[in-house]
Amino acid sequence: MLKPGATIGILGGGQLARMLACAGARLGLRSHVFSPLADDPAFEVCAARTVADYTDEAALAAFAAAVDVVTYEFENVPAATAAFLDAHAPVRPNPRALALTQDRLVEKEFVRGLGIETAPFVDVADAAGLERAVAALGLPAILKTRRFGYDGKGQMTLREPADLAAADALLGAPCILEGFVPFAKEVSVVAARGADGEFRAYDLCENVHENHILALTVAPARVSLSTADEAVAITRRIAEAADYVGVIAVEMFVVAEAEGERLIVNEIAPRVHNSGHWTLDGAATSQFEQHMRAAAGLPLGSTRRHGARVEMRNLIGDQADRWREILAEEGACLHLYGKKETRPGRKMGHVTRVIPS
Repeated sequence: MLKPGATIGILGGGQLARMLACAGARLGLRSHVFSPLADDPAFEVCAARTVADYTDEAALAAFAAAVDVVTYEFENVPAATAAFLDAHAPVRPNPRALALTQDRLVEKEFVRGLGIETAPFVDVADAAGLERAVAALGLPAILKTRRFGYDGKGQMTLREPADLAAADALLGAPCILEGFVPFAKEVSVVAARGADGEFRAYDLCENVHENHILALTVAPARVSLSTADEAVAITRRIAEAADYVGVIAVEMFVVAEAEGERLIVNEIAPRVHNSGHWTLDGAATSQFEQHMRAAAGLPLGSTRRHGARVEMRNLIGDQADRWREILAEEGACLHLYGKKETRPGRKMGHVTRVIPS
């Protein structure tokens, strides 16, 4: 268990690292951010910084010597980097959990191995493999790169045979074809597991995407109580099987059937998650503080929700230019990420609203 004044190293310097550093500071924890990008927004709020490539072992060794524990803000940190650091300082979540979630095929096989349902999937190595996969799963289906996909990047929907000709843009890398799931809702569980095995989950979130980017999260999700309980139980099984320490998010589809609702796991995020941003203003302990508590070996905080409902809306691109209007709105909580350049599709901030009744 770390004490106030200890230093947590964070790999990655984006908005998630920024909010982690701010949350850690409230607990008296210092943050040392490691990123290849000198203008990352987390550098504005951290106690120390290292600007170096993730493959620079000399810089990584010096970083590990300067911190008490290492964590990360996104899953595309090279697995070799996490493994190198793990030999010098504790890494939480562990490098195995990181590696599991970096490859969609490995991740789905892991989840299936726990007896948890996923969309049907087939490994795809080339155009011939794609044709075989389509023959097995049918259309529509979704072709995804096995690595480095987020916010709709690295994937395409195949609706008819003619669409296969456009798949060459993705087939330069290993891919996976997923069968189409006729879902009624997209939901996610944001939860935390401590080093001692303590587990706490926030309310199940309901998520709405626009142009493949999360636009709106509402907590709690409008599903049955049994579905919400099952979603949390699934997340706990995944976290325990991976010996996970920290905040984890599990995205799921809700399929409506005559006999009730069915859950299908879509993806795992081994980190704080966009759909958990509502907890900054809408829960007793934010996901960011919760993650820093877990990484430091501290007791986990309450996940109790404030109000009857909480909504979080992402501010994407020039939507963040409405900051003055949002600040004037009573009850709106604005969070801007300090990014220097506004681009279409780029998450520039978010706004949360706690609805009391």
